[in-house]
Amino acid sequence: MKRIFLFLAVIACVGLVQAQPQKRRVTGSNAAAQKKQAQASDRASLQFPTKDAMPEDVVWKRDVYRTLDLTQDANAPLYYPVEPMGRQVNLFTYLFRLMLTGRINAYMYKLDGVENFEDKNKLKVEDVLTRYSIYYEEPNEGKYQVDDSDIPCSEVTRYYLKESVYLDQRTGTFQTKVTALCPVLMRGADEWGGESTPYPMFWLNYDEVAPWLAKLPMMASNLNNVMNMTADDYFTTNRYKGQIYKTNNMQGRALAQYCKTDSAMKKEQNRIEKQIVDFEDRVWGHMSHEDSIKAAQADSIKAAEGKVKKTRSVFASSRRSSGTSVSSGSSKTASKSKSGGGGGNSAPRISVRRQRR
Repeated sequence: MKRIFLFLAVIACVGLVQAQPQKRRVTGSNAAAQKKQAQASDRASLQFPTKDAMPEDVVWKRDVYRTLDLTQDANAPLYYPVEPMGRQVNLFTYLFRLMLTGRINAYMYKLDGVENFEDKNKLKVEDVLTRYSIYYEEPNEGKYQVDDSDIPCSEVTRYYLKESVYLDQRTGTFQTKVTALCPVLMRGADEWGGESTPYPMFWLNYDEVAPWLAKLPMMASNLNNVMNMTADDYFTTNRYKGQIYKTNNMQGRALAQYCKTDSAMKKEQNRIEKQIVDFEDRVWGHMSHEDSIKAAQADSIKAAEGKVKKTRSVFASSRRSSGTSVSSGSSKTASKSKSGGGGGNSAPRISVRRQRR
C-alpha cells in the first residue's frame, strides 16, 4: 500500500510540474494580448487627424520654412488666451503640458535650423526647464510640475513652421502639409524699446502632435465666438500666415545669408511664393471645372479684344493713307490750275471761258 501511495504521489507531482509551464505560457500570452489591445484602443482613440499622410513617392515637393508672428490677426488663435482661462489655453500652454507629462516628444533645435526626429535628438524635460529658467517642482522622480503662472506662454509670440508643398500624382491634386513646429521664446526686450531676441526652443513632429491638436478647440472668427474649430483644423486648412525665411536647397542656406537688404529679402520671398503658385497653376487637373471655364472665357475675351484693336488699327491706317492721297491729288490740281498748263483739268476751265465770251 505504501508503494502504491508513493507511486501515485510521484505521478501527481510530475503532472503538476509538466502543466505549470504551459499555464505560465498561456497567462503570459494573454497579458501581452491584453496590453497590445489596450495600446491599440488608446491609439485609435487619439489618432484621428484630418490631414492624410504625405506619400513617399511624390513626383514634386518643395519644403518651405515660415515665421508665424502671433500678433497678426491670422495667427491670433494660436496666442489667445495668453493666460489660461479655465479649459481655454493657447497652443504653447497646451503643448508644454503634453511635453511635461511625456505624451509628446521634443527634439533638439540645432544651429542649422533643420529638424531631425531621430531618437538621439530627443530632449529631456529637465533640460528644457533648466535651459530656459522655468521654475518647476519634482515631487516624484521623473515627474515634474510647473504652475500655470510659471509657464512662459506670454513670451512665445512666434513659431517656426515647416510645410511641404507637393503634387499628389495619385489624385492629381496640389497639397500643402505642415510637418514640423517650433515655439520661439522672445526675450531681452527692455523698457527703452529694444528688440527682443528669439530663442527657438525645440522642434515638434506634427504627425505626433496632430492627434492631440485635434482635441484643442479654437476660436475661428471675431464675429462668431463659438469654439467651432480645432488646432489641427487650423493647420490642416492652412489658415496661418507667415513669411518665408528658408527653403530646402542644395547649399542649405537661409534667405538672410544671401539677401543683404530688406528689399532683397522681400523680393526673394515674393519670387519663391510666385514659383509655387505658378507651378500649381500649370499642373494638369489642379483647376476646377468652374475655374477652367472662367479662364477659357477670359482668354476668349482677350482674343476678341485683340482682334478689335487690330481691326481698328488697320482701319485707321487705311484712312490715313487715303487722306494723304486725296490731299496730294488736290494739291497737284491746284498747282496745275495756277500754272495754266494743259491737261484734263485745264480743258473745262477753257470751255467755260469760251461760253462766257
